[in-house]
Amino acid sequence: MSLTIEPLHPTFAAKVLGVDFSKPIPVETLEAIKAAIAKYGVLVFPATGLDDERHVAFAEHFGELERRKDTGAQSRLKLPELTDQGNIDASGNIIGSADPRAQISKGNTLFHVDSSFNAHRASYSILLAHEIPPQGAGGNTDYADTRTAWDDLPEPWKEELLSKNYIANHSFWHSRKTACPEFFAKLTPGNHPMSKHKIAQLHEPSGRMNLFVPSHCHHIDGLCEDEGKEKWDFLYKHVTQDKGTPVVGNHKRDMRRATVLDSGAEAWGLNEKVERDFAFAHEVMADVFRSLSG
Repeated sequence: MSLTIEPLHPTFAAKVLGVDFSKPIPVETLEAIKAAIAKYGVLVFPATGLDDERHVAFAEHFGELERRKDTGAQSRLKLPELTDQGNIDASGNIIGSADPRAQISKGNTLFHVDSSFNAHRASYSILLAHEIPPQGAGGNTDYADTRTAWDDLPEPWKEELLSKNYIANHSFWHSRKTACPEFFAKLTPGNHPMSKHKIAQLHEPSGRMNLFVPSHCHHIDGLCEDEGKEKWDFLYKHVTQDKGTPVVGNHKRDMRRATVLDSGAEAWGLNEKVERDFAFAHEVMADVFRSLSG
C-alpha cells in the first residue's frame, strides 16, 4: 500500500489516504501509520468501511485495548473493547437532552484526554463514525496541539514546570461537574481517590515535551486550591487557545471508540501498577446516584 499524507493544520493533524482496510494491513504500512501519528498527533482516515470487529482488530495493532467499564447502563455495543460515543440508546432512540446520560456526556464538550482519570492511562483513541449529522449541524470534535503548546510556553513557565514537577490529580466526575455544575451540584468528586499524572511530560514517540492538562484535572499536589486552580486555568487556556485553522471532525450520533492502553514510561503516572476503577467503582457510582436523587 502506498500512503498519501496530507497535513490539515500548520502544526499538527493529517489526513491519510491509500489504506485498504478490507485487507490485512502490511507491517510496513502499519509502521508508516505509527510514524505519522507520532509526527502529527491526529490522523484522519476517510471512508474506511470498518465494522465493529475490524475496528477492534485495527486498534489492536497499536497495543492492548481498554475494555468498557460496567457503569450499570446497558450498552448497544456487543464488543467490550468499544465505547459508545454517540447519542443513541440501546433501543436505537436518540437520548434526550434531559436524560442523565446526556448531562454526563456534556463533560465531553471540554478539552480532555481519554482515560487520564484511570491509573493506567490511554495512548491512542481510535474513533469511528458510523453516522453523523449534516454539515453545519454541530457535533464537531476539536483537537488541541499540546506539544506545540509546550513549545509556545514562556520560558519561566517551562522552567517552573520542569523544576517543580507538578502532579495533577484526575477525576472523571470533576470534569462532569465542571461541564454541568447545576446537575451535579451535590456531588463532591474530591471525596474519592483520583489518578495522578505529571503535568509536564515527554512524548516518547516524537521526543517532544507535552502539556498534560485535560479537564479531568481536579487539583495539583502541593499547592493550595486557589494557586493550583490559577496555574491550571492558565495552562488549560494556553493549550486550548484557537491558533490558525481549527482541526475538527463531525462526531455525533453514532460514534464508537477503541482505546489503546499506554505502554510508555508515563503509562501509570504516579499510580500503583494495579488496575483501579477510579470513575465507576461501586462506591463512586453509589455516591453519584445519591447526589442526583438527594
